[in-house]
Amino acid sequence: MVKKRRRHSAAYKFRIALEALEGSKTISQLSSEHEVHANMIRAWKRQLLEDGPNVFARSCERKQREQEAELYEQIGRLKIFNTD
Repeated sequence: MVKKRRRHSAAYKFRIALEALEGSKTISQLSSEHEVHANMIRAWKRQLLEDGPNVFARSCERKQREQEAELYEQIGRLKIFNTD
């Protein structure tokens, strides 16, 4: 019988990767505890280490894009209002 592929949320991956970074448990222990292959935990840990600084930058960029979109919307309304 073929096993169905499990999908894990970003929050779950983040939590497991943080546990791996803490070092209080081995990768093998985490693997057994969470029923996730050790290589997957290593990959999540590596990804967290590589992309960690960008986690906060993305939220700032998103806020900036939202503000820009709002400004463009206001400019569009002003142009329509002034052409009448």
